[in-house]
Formats: sequence, structure tokens, C-alpha cells
Amino acid sequence: MKVLASDTAMVMAAGMGKRMRPLTAAMPKPMVRVAGKPLIDHALDRLADSGVSRAVVNVHYLADALEAHLQNRDSPKVVISDERDALLETGGGLIKAQDQLPDPFFCLNADNIWLDGPKSAFYDLSARWDPEKMDALLLLVSHARAENFNGKGDFHMDALGRLKRRTSGRVAPFIYTGIQLISKRLLRDAPEGKFSTNILWNRAMEEGRLYGLSFTGLWFEVGTPEAIEPTQDALKRG
Repeated sequence: MKVLASDTAMVMAAGMGKRMRPLTAAMPKPMVRVAGKPLIDHALDRLADSGVSRAVVNVHYLADALEAHLQNRDSPKVVISDERDALLETGGGLIKAQDQLPDPFFCLNADNIWLDGPKSAFYDLSARWDPEKMDALLLLVSHARAENFNGKGDFHMDALGRLKRRTSGRVAPFIYTGIQLISKRLLRDAPEGKFSTNILWNRAMEEGRLYGLSFTGLWFEVGTPEAIEPTQDALKRG
């Protein structure tokens, strides 16, 4: 029987979308359409298909437009974490929303597009999850499975799945997809206000509690307008 580690996901949707300009001059990045629907609907549909019943979505840039789009959504049920007053980045956004989140919870970027392998990404993360060992489990993808990606990668992963960052001037074999499963232990003693999740990851890494899982599907980097057409073409091919 398939079992999910959590019924709730935090969907990070508050960013300014500067790399997606000029499309984001008048709309938030999660509302940019790819293959006939907004980016955030790709992410939310994947959550619903996997049985995740609740999504906490943070909003900041052009928040009214995003809220209006989400207000009638039933699956997953959407709860808003309002960051209109101050953009808190990824770490600060998690801390602001933490009272609305169970332990553990999934977290993903609102602009993620991917094609699952044999199983849903969320089931794969759930099957690998070990709360006794992990503060966070990051879904990673190899360069061969990352479409539209031209960077040097993010992480090295040992045989047990523990992560180390790419060192300067080197290429790392794994790219972070923007999808993870998080223990609320990761959020303890966090800084106040605006900060990156990298601060929390660094502590978990030092403690040997930041783990990765290699994704068996395809992941699409959709950070710029130029990435939209090749992503649409790939999705049509399935």
C-alpha cells in the first residue's frame, strides 16, 4: 500500500520572478502559462494526483492575482501564507508558515515542472524518509535528467545519501529540483525575518542530517521565457 509521509505541502510562490521578465511585469511568475496552464497549476496538480490534500502557498509579488486564481481550488485545498508586507525569502517563508505545517511536510517551488518516473516524486521521498536520521530529504536530479539546465550542479551525494555542496570551480553531479521533504526539526532556532533555507541546510549538513534522493523522472528548469517553448515541446512528447 502506498503511504505518503505527509498530507501537506508548502508551495513557495512569493518570489519576484525577475529572470522571467518581461512576462512577470504584470503577473506573478507562478501565473506564467506553460503547456496551456499556469506554472503553479502544474505543481498543484502533481500534488493532487499524489494524494497530497493541502497546500500552504506563500504570496508576495502581485499577491491579489495569485490569490484570486487559487481561491476556488479544492484539490489540494489551498491555504495562503501572506507575505505582502515583506518578502521573507525561502527560509523566512517557512518560518512564517510553520504553524500551518505538520511534521514532516513536503516543500516545492511553484514554478516546478517534472515528469515522474515509475512512481510519484512524493511517494519516492516518502519511501526514503527516515525522521531519525534526516532533517531534510532533497529530491535531486542528474544532469542527464535536467532539461534546460546549463549550470554546474549543486550537490555531491555519498553512498548513504548524505549531501555535500559543490566546491568552487567544480561540477557537481546532482541538481536540486526545488522539491523536498522537511522535518520541523530543520526549522528550530531559525533567524528572524528574511533569510535563505541554505542557512538551515548548512547546519543540517554539518550534523550529517541533510540527505538527497536521486529522481528517476525528468525535471525542467523553467526560469526564463526562453525555456518555455522547449519545455512545452518536451511535455508534448511525454
